[in-house]
Amino acid sequence: MGQQKHPSGAPWRNFYGRFKGKHLKKSQEAYLDEDLAAWSPGAVDWDVNPERKPIDLKALFGERDVWLEVGFGGGEHMIHQAAENPDVGIVGCEPYINGVAKLLGQLRDSDVENVAIHPGDVRDMFDVLPEASIARAFLLYPDPWPKKRHHRRRFVTPEHLEPLARVLKPGAIFRVATDIPDYVRQTMIEVPRHGFTWLAEGPRDWREPWSDWMSTRYEQKALREGRVPHYMTFRRD
Repeated sequence: MGQQKHPSGAPWRNFYGRFKGKHLKKSQEAYLDEDLAAWSPGAVDWDVNPERKPIDLKALFGERDVWLEVGFGGGEHMIHQAAENPDVGIVGCEPYINGVAKLLGQLRDSDVENVAIHPGDVRDMFDVLPEASIARAFLLYPDPWPKKRHHRRRFVTPEHLEPLARVLKPGAIFRVATDIPDYVRQTMIEVPRHGFTWLAEGPRDWREPWSDWMSTRYEQKALREGRVPHYMTFRRD
């Protein structure tokens, strides 16, 4: 029997981020042990379950529109959007388990119930999301991979944008926020190549945050250090 391959044809998918920080608090370990399974959208990881089936989003969220957050960090924005939009279901993907634990702690202290959490690579989620099933997607302060030789690891590359375009509904909104000028450059080049239109009509549209924006801890750090956020809005054609 040969080596099992991913549906993409590769024998595995490289992942270049962190899965875990130095330590978890005991309370965070309890959140993961006791709560995470209840928020799961189902079998997503290919290496755990190669026979995965497409996710039944109606079973998760009924007739709600579904949004997707790629790399939710500590979960502040995801919780905010879920609380402000109870008529929407939000799927969040985050491989950094410390961030997942932070989100679970916030969920214990909130009334939010319209979320699903995948503690892993969004590419695995793309594999099981039905075509044209997502009404909005967020990419907020992604890992900048500043070295030129690492730019291929960024989210705004064909490996990620092609499946993102597949799962987004026509007319769906894709929001990108970053404080890294070169990430802005790459985003503006690559995203329109994959079936998206940039919706800005003037400078305010990328210099000022969205009306429903909640600034995250990462953004506050960037502002303190003098970096300038950019807020880019695209529509799936």
